[in-house]
Amino acid sequence: MHALIIEDESLIAMSIEDALRSCGFTSFDIAVSADEAVTAAALRCPDLITADVELRPGCGITAVQSICSKREIPVIFVTGSPSQVRIRMPGHALVEKPFSAEHIVDATQMMLDCRNG
Repeated sequence: MHALIIEDESLIAMSIEDALRSCGFTSFDIAVSADEAVTAAALRCPDLITADVELRPGCGITAVQSICSKREIPVIFVTGSPSQVRIRMPGHALVEKPFSAEHIVDATQMMLDCRNG
């Protein structure tokens, strides 16, 4: 499975990648801006997206809205700005920073279980 990690802090992106590997993901794109995320998703459709809200430059919510307007992809927001997700993207999975690998694994399993019925 392929994941798109939208995160502008490399250590956090690597932590998310490690957690997703334990869930069976084998390939990753890491995007540090909204534009990079949209481009990466167009080149290779991810099975899952994790996204921070505040990026330098851009906004993870805007990137997700653009990517998911063309296809339905499970999304987990991993952010220190949870109120923005609750207001602009209610109902989406949310992991608040700081997080543990277990938080990412639990949210990912929930998303995959929902997708597989």
